[in-house]
Amino acid sequence: MKLNQVTVPSKNLEKSLHFYQTLGFELIVDALPRYIRFLCPDKENTFSVHLVETKEEGNGIVLYFECEHLDQVYNELLEKGILFDHPPIDQTWLWRETRLKDPDGHQLILYKAGKNRVYPPWGLKNRVDF
Repeated sequence: MKLNQVTVPSKNLEKSLHFYQTLGFELIVDALPRYIRFLCPDKENTFSVHLVETKEEGNGIVLYFECEHLDQVYNELLEKGILFDHPPIDQTWLWRETRLKDPDGHQLILYKAGKNRVYPPWGLKNRVDF
């Protein structure tokens, strides 16, 4: 089984469209004003946004996007005016990451984890490799 896409709600698709294009996502379905779909920068996965009148309150959705060259991507996005919660930092779980929010307040984490993304040293020993 392969994950095809993730869809998140938005109260303003125009803002979401601009934001995700700035991040490097390629628009592949334009069904404004109700739906937009992007090809992720890896050119293998898709990501979509659909219009809602109200958005759930609470912790909400957290989206993780792995970046092979995280620090470079961070600097390029800073130059384009994207605001981050903090610069890339090395975490105790062996990922390097930075955080930001999309126009609807969804938490995005851009990270680099390498083999630790799936196989951290503390992971299960009896696993099925994929």
